[in-house]
Amino acid sequence: MQLNSTIVAAGSGATQLRAAQWLPHLQSACDRFAINTPRRVAAFLAQIGHESGGLVYTREIWGPTPAQSRYEGRADLGNTQPGDGKRFMGRGLIQITGRRNYQLASIGLDLDLISHPELLEQSGAAASSAAWWWANHGLNGLADLEQFERITRIINGGTNGAADRRALYGAAKKALGI
Repeated sequence: MQLNSTIVAAGSGATQLRAAQWLPHLQSACDRFAINTPRRVAAFLAQIGHESGGLVYTREIWGPTPAQSRYEGRADLGNTQPGDGKRFMGRGLIQITGRRNYQLASIGLDLDLISHPELLEQSGAAASSAAWWWANHGLNGLADLEQFERITRIINGGTNGAADRRALYGAAKKALGI
């Protein structure tokens, strides 16, 4: 499915200029990971739009907050070495977090994200990592069934930002004519 900057802007909440800058990276990522129908694209854009603040942030804003401080030593994230919590903070348009997830993304994207986690802050890798994560969590199938809240729970672990995500989803569907 061919994207354009109007669809990207509507679905992600990005400005038209920012959407145009991200367009080639998002098109490549969507093509590579079969995010290739209007329903899939609408759900994907809405989720990455919310997670990245309208395609603005590719790195978690670090405080550290109390939640971020708890990244350190979290076995479920694979953060087993001192400093892993901050080193493997959320990056990319879906905020890949933790040594384990960076290692899996390294394999899936053929990038050395363990030695260079900052690569996920670059547009191409940020878009690809989001689409890789999306595909590896079976979200295309859920998007086909319009299980948007379930997608939100899988990405977020809850329903944080549900109203914004839902608004972006509606805007994306409208721009895509569905």
